[in-house]
Amino acid sequence: MTLSRRDFLKLASLVSASAALSSCAPVYRRIAGDLPTLPWAALGAGDFLALNRLTFGPRVEERARFSEIGLQNYIEEQLDFESINDFDCDLQLMPFKTIRMDANEIEGVSNQLFDGYDRERAPQELRQATLLRQMYSKRQLYEVMTEFWSDHFNIFMDKEKEFFLKSVDDREVIRKHALGNFRDLVWASAHSPAMLVYLDNQANEQSHPNENYARELMELHTLGVDGGYSQQDVMELARCLTGWKVKEHFWLGEFTFDKNLHDTGTKNVLGLSIQPSGVEEAEQVIEMLVKHPSTARFISTKLARRFLADDPPQEIIEKAAQTFLATKGDIKSVLRVILLDGLPLAQPKYKRPVNFVLSAMRMLNVETDAAALHDYLVRMGQVAFNWPTPDGYPDRSEPWQGNLMPRWQFAFALIRNEINDTKHNLQSLLDVASNGILQDDVDSITSLLLGTPLERVTRDGLIDTVRAAGSTEEETLQVITASIIASPAFQWR
Repeated sequence: MTLSRRDFLKLASLVSASAALSSCAPVYRRIAGDLPTLPWAALGAGDFLALNRLTFGPRVEERARFSEIGLQNYIEEQLDFESINDFDCDLQLMPFKTIRMDANEIEGVSNQLFDGYDRERAPQELRQATLLRQMYSKRQLYEVMTEFWSDHFNIFMDKEKEFFLKSVDDREVIRKHALGNFRDLVWASAHSPAMLVYLDNQANEQSHPNENYARELMELHTLGVDGGYSQQDVMELARCLTGWKVKEHFWLGEFTFDKNLHDTGTKNVLGLSIQPSGVEEAEQVIEMLVKHPSTARFISTKLARRFLADDPPQEIIEKAAQTFLATKGDIKSVLRVILLDGLPLAQPKYKRPVNFVLSAMRMLNVETDAAALHDYLVRMGQVAFNWPTPDGYPDRSEPWQGNLMPRWQFAFALIRNEINDTKHNLQSLLDVASNGILQDDVDSITSLLLGTPLERVTRDGLIDTVRAAGSTEEETLQVITASIIASPAFQWR
């Protein structure tokens, strides 16, 4: 994507008429760490695109590491996420007690108002912790994959008991298996109380079967809508899943199987005859589904869409699907194919709101506790665990392209340091890479945010337009930075 002068100047003129930028810095908690010690260099379009897919927006030190070791080594380093020291990020999560609790504990403290907890405490802590991990974790590919699987196994956190179940699901299902084996991931999700409640398997009993979870297990989690199953298969799998419940009293929120509610007849799913064996019936089907060729293709397609393009290359999908089957669903092996073979073929993708917000903040070394980001993401339409239907937040560009005003408002509020407990120090960041000349500072900022500087005539025209409004050099730089973040070019990754 290229940044047109017309779009750039239009944005700059809107900002230049506004009030002077505030010089008051809000109170904030320092999380971002030290400023870069070395200036950043421009990146080729392919390298910048790759880093934007592997991270939530590349920080200066990630650019440097990428340039030092190259794409393949960088991917391998990120895939081996457990070897990456993430202590600084983990330390910031210590105040969020509910993300480490069992469901029974979360439900208990949610009723203890005298301890400062309420029904919203666990969802708030999980959402804030999620943003902080995406913002500050050095295990960026792991966090990208955590978000991917959270969409794939989507759970709406505001439904019924999800306020105390989803935190456990996030920890024990999604994060535990995000770069592991797909079979283990599906198995954990199928036994997850949060998933069973969300998709109504809690109401699936022999006397009145409920097909919701059985359908989504095949349509959204494994085979895909065109994966070769029928309505009869859905009904038979639902029968297998009767009695899969969640404890409601002692050990509240744990998975349980109630044999008294189970359909004990013989079932047939996708041609597989299943003899009565209780909880093992559905588990037998799960083992078949995770090895199915339709599942391999469906998962490979979704991963390729997330990392490569809205309509990813078929040859990459086929190779990834073959790897999926050959490795029995090893997620790292499938990712290697998609990333190493596919990234050179990748096309621009429109940033979803979380990518937009975090990329601006990560690239500018912003310090935040992430709490105030919630309201901005509400306006943009992507709050974690808040998509009501089981298909997860859209992963194509088109659904996100019609709501620009909240993005512009965020860009200007960020640069004005108007977001609570969120602060940038643009000038200190530029002191690492620039000599104090405004033109060079603008080149540094555009290189940082867009990968490479603007053409000289575009840069100088932008500076002249903002200066004409009577802005100081510091204000001019801030207005231009906000305009870049709000520009069409920055909306793509």
